[in-house]
Amino acid sequence: MKDLSMDRDGLDPIELASRDEIEALQLDRLKWSLRHAYDNVPMYRDRFDARGVHPDDLKTLADLALFPFTVKNDLRDHYPFGLFAVPRERIVRLHASSGTTGKPTVVGYTQRDIDNWADLMARSLRAGGVRAGDVVHVAYGYGLFTGGLGAHYGAERLGATVVPVSGGMTERQVTLIEDFRASAIMVTPSYMLNILEEYHRRGLDPKDSPLQTGLFGAEPWTDAMRAEIEAAFDMHAVDLYGLSEILGPGVANECVETKDGLHLWEDHFYPEIIDPETGEVLPDGAVGELVFTTLTKEGLPMIRYRTRDLTRLMPGTARSMRRMARITGRSDDMIILRGVNLFPSQIEELVVATGGLTNHYQIELYRAGHMDAMRVHVECRPDSADELSRAAAARMLHKRIKDVIGVSTEIEVRGPGEVARSQGKAQRLLDNRPRG
Repeated sequence: MKDLSMDRDGLDPIELASRDEIEALQLDRLKWSLRHAYDNVPMYRDRFDARGVHPDDLKTLADLALFPFTVKNDLRDHYPFGLFAVPRERIVRLHASSGTTGKPTVVGYTQRDIDNWADLMARSLRAGGVRAGDVVHVAYGYGLFTGGLGAHYGAERLGATVVPVSGGMTERQVTLIEDFRASAIMVTPSYMLNILEEYHRRGLDPKDSPLQTGLFGAEPWTDAMRAEIEAAFDMHAVDLYGLSEILGPGVANECVETKDGLHLWEDHFYPEIIDPETGEVLPDGAVGELVFTTLTKEGLPMIRYRTRDLTRLMPGTARSMRRMARITGRSDDMIILRGVNLFPSQIEELVVATGGLTNHYQIELYRAGHMDAMRVHVECRPDSADELSRAAAARMLHKRIKDVIGVSTEIEVRGPGEVARSQGKAQRLLDNRPRG
């Protein structure tokens, strides 16, 4: 495996700054961000006032705990542009996630936001071992999903050659990796294993591929999956983290020389770990829910945004900025399936809207080859129990889930009374994916 350790001269100075310098910058930027949100977003002004806090009350970083949290539903409740802190005319790009009943979460970027995003993705790519002049194969999805364009702009900012393939067409992916001699790839880890299978199908030795490093994100993955990718391709596999509400990809990234957790780009995002039940801020090293406050976002500032991701904060190693451990789970019931975020409640709405079905359902997650997959167990109404009616309901529900949420699922229509009933709290989600 090629040594891709970073030339320290190529780093942004803030990456190696002292903790005192980093925290002084965070405090200045945090004061600006709180004031920007308070002055320009009615929701923040109302909530700060109701809590009895004002941006001027922030004297130290610890004072951020005085301010209220923001959650995902706040974006849906203020759909589409109610949380923007600048006039819509200053927003140069919109992204959106899939949402229930046509209400996605919408994020907007000013030109300065786009420039900062490109800079942070370039920093992430450098941390992952990519250099100017490398060929970067981007197999994240383009469009409203932030992955493809976030990776694309960052690679261009770094000075790399971008191959904007997007997802799917696995045979073509391998052809272009080989023909264009891609040295880096950005893709979900599960899809990378599909690419590996295509190498084997063609009788190609993946160790002979031009790939030297990959930045893998948009879904949870394991050390076992990292080991399989690295051994198969004789390449580096590093973890990339982001979420659209905060920026997109490029919030944190592993450094190729250590691979010991994701360094958070703390000059643009202030992280906290809280007890998910009480909201109490926990010390570094304790496992809890990750909360972010944006420090430089103009279009969509986020104040104490609850990610629902469970992790812990650790001291920096390859960089001065703190690291976050790999996500161990979530404090809510969100499902991440092949890079798409969805909730059981979204499935429930579509089940209820489909004729011939009762409102009883269960979602099963399982592993199909190397890819995570989802099966929805539903039950037919007594007057729709014949095979033709059940098949029609399955087709309709499959299409609605694909159209609204953007993922393909297997639908199993059972007979009346055959979907498990709750003995208290309904168990809507069965996760049968292998661990480790």
